[in-house]
Amino acid sequence: MELVGITRDGLADYLARQIDHFFPDGIGDTRAGIARDLGEALGRLNRAINAVRMWPPDRFHHLHSEQNTILLAYLANTIWRNRQDSQLATKVFYLNKTLNGFHCFYDTELPERFFIGHSLGIVLVRLQYPEYFAIYQNCTVGKNHGAAPTLEEGLVMYPGSAIIGDCHVGPRSYIAQGCSLVDADSPGNCLVFNRDRKPVFKAPKRDILADLF
Repeated sequence: MELVGITRDGLADYLARQIDHFFPDGIGDTRAGIARDLGEALGRLNRAINAVRMWPPDRFHHLHSEQNTILLAYLANTIWRNRQDSQLATKVFYLNKTLNGFHCFYDTELPERFFIGHSLGIVLVRLQYPEYFAIYQNCTVGKNHGAAPTLEEGLVMYPGSAIIGDCHVGPRSYIAQGCSLVDADSPGNCLVFNRDRKPVFKAPKRDILADLF
């Protein structure tokens, strides 16, 4: 993958300086820890970029905020699953939350075919996320009294939507802006709206997922 305007070593330096600026506790060698897992995280990012229709393939710019959000999420997770370095993984998670408003803890496995429209205010609870997952600003996936959703492939969450609690969200469910599923299921292959605080399902008139992936 082409890194636009920066080298891989330069990217490792850049991320380490950001982390040490925001979290200057002096614990650990930030630069070395990032460099160890950055290549794998970039490989994961490249697969995500190449899956998204609107993004030029095999190109990453460190100032592309949505791609940077995904990179930091993958990097934190890669550090954790390779070495269980909770100190550095937490800092990368916290950097993503600080810069991009993206709250997804480092031990959460995100899919390879993944798109973020605008990162601000996204909260993702720890669970298995499906492939072809697209999410926009101010969205939440969360638990309710310990119950977590089950999500299937091809999920799109438009701005301000939420999936909370004991939900089974079928494949190709498109959650409309401001809509909430709370302890409620989606049959899939549908647009999901709210009416009188209850979900309403409508058949899409076109292949919405094909606009994104």
